[in-house]
Order: sequence, then C-alpha cells, then structure tokens
Amino acid sequence: MKIVVLDGYALNPGDISWEGLRSLGELTVYERTSFTNTEEIIQRIGEAEIVLTNKTPITHEVIQAVSTLKYIGVLATGYNVVDLAAAAESGIAVTNIPAYGTDAVAQHTFALLLEIANQVGIHNESVHQGEWVNSQDFMYSKTPLIELSGKVFGLVGYGAIAQATARIAHAFNMQVIYYNHREKPAQGDWDRQVALDELFHQADVVSLHVPETDETRGMIDLQALRQMKSTAILLNTARGGLLNELEVAEALNEGRIAAAGIDVLSKEPMQTGNPLLEAKHCVITPHIAWAAREARERLMAIAVENVASFITGKTKNVVTAKK
Repeated sequence: MKIVVLDGYALNPGDISWEGLRSLGELTVYERTSFTNTEEIIQRIGEAEIVLTNKTPITHEVIQAVSTLKYIGVLATGYNVVDLAAAAESGIAVTNIPAYGTDAVAQHTFALLLEIANQVGIHNESVHQGEWVNSQDFMYSKTPLIELSGKVFGLVGYGAIAQATARIAHAFNMQVIYYNHREKPAQGDWDRQVALDELFHQADVVSLHVPETDETRGMIDLQALRQMKSTAILLNTARGGLLNELEVAEALNEGRIAAAGIDVLSKEPMQTGNPLLEAKHCVITPHIAWAAREARERLMAIAVENVASFITGKTKNVVTAKK
C-alpha cells in the first residue's frame, strides 16, 4: 500500500516520528507541496492509494486524475481542503483528526489574552535594553495593565475548545457567557448562554470558536464591532475568515475596540499589506495555537489509527459532504 504525505512539515518539523505510518505501507513524505500547482500535487500522489494532507488542496481535478486513490486523510480537524463531493463520487474515504488540540488551543487563546493584559513581551524587551537598570524607581510600566478578574469573557461558539477556554476564564475569576447557534448546556453555575448581540454588548473579551462557513464568514465586521465596548479585546484562534480584517484593523486604529489577539488569518502565510499587520494593539502569532509537541503527537497517533482502521475495513473519523 503506497502512502503519500503531501505537506508533512507543519505536523512534524523533525521532532516526532513517521514510523507509525511507515509500518503501514510504502511511505513517501514531502515537507511541502504547492497549494496552487495542481500538476505537482497529481505528480506527487502518483499511484498512491492513500494520501495525507494538511493544507494542500485535493480538488475535483486531482481526484479525477489519480485513479488509484482510495483514501484521503486530512491532518487537521477542518477538511475544507478536500472536495468531498468529488471524493464521494469516486468512492474515496475522507477522514479528519478530531479533538487532538483542545487544551493547546485553549492555552494559546489565553496566552494571547495575557500578552495583551500584561504586555510581558514589551516589558521583557525594555528590561533587556537596560531601562530597569537605569530607572530611578523600583518599578515602572510601559503600558497600562489589565486585571482580568471580574471581567466578562464571551465565547462565540461553545464546542470542546471553547469550553476548555471557558474553564480557564472561570479559574481567572472571570464571568463567562457564551453564544452557540443552538442550545448548549452550561458547564456549571458559572457560565450561561446568551444571544450574540447580548454577548457583543456585555463582553470585555470576545473569543471566537466557530468553524468558517457561509454563515460565519466575515461575521466580525463593522456592525458587530460597533456593538462591542471600546475597551473590548477580540481573540481569534478559530479561522481567519471569521474576521473582516480591514474593518477590524480600522476599529483598532480608531480605538473602537481596545486590542486584538490573532492566530489565524484569511490567507496564510500572511500576505504583504494585510491591514492587521500595521493595526494598533494587535498581537499576531503565525497559526501556532495547535502546534504544541504534545498536541502534534496526538494528531500523529490519530492519523496512524485512521489509516490502520481504513486498511482493515473499519474506517473511522469519516467526514462527508454536507447536503
């Protein structure tokens, strides 16, 4: 059984092992494959029966060109890189990796918030540049600092990652509210579901935890931003397309919201001229919320289990086209 990994570098830059997959067949791993060069994608899949991809798209054209393909494993939870309808027409199984990075993403969400609240990076740089050595006072602050206790933490979406994030917020003595497109039980007497407009009005922190769909794409736009407090902090560790990036940047520059912590963008890698790059009070990390080694090891283990299950005829974590 021939197995091809099209873009393995993000999952495994060299600190974890491919041996689990190698034990299941003849394995070829490419660190990167062009997202836009369909001919290269087809050529690299070759005569493989199994292909694994993270962000390299498996389009209708690719599926039609590779007659040997029987299985597509997405090395992520989101699977919009695969033409599911075309895969179904060709009898190709498609799987994803659910729930591997819940705690890592929740942790990173708070890393962004704490950086905004305490500005550790700026103060660390200041100290290393000698400002504390030359200070007349035993302390100084370069920026206003924010205490999170008592603030309202609002989560848009309330799946596993959002709930893990909410528990951290609760541990910081924050008031937790959440919006979900359908009724979702609270975790205790400390979190409650509200309407989206109410969340925007009340929250001191707005944290996004929904998939990117036709309904959610661009949901944080001028209308949503106008409902938020001028002191609000916006966090996005979900999908870049949830933001109208230009309107968010304008809101930051005009002081209509206080700050933003962003880990995902509409186009990745970041494009020159993205308005968020020059926006005021905007902390940006390069899509690393999922990338703790422990989370990647879990992802790899599930990927191996998915392939092994397919080979034995007991395919699991199957995804299908939405009707």
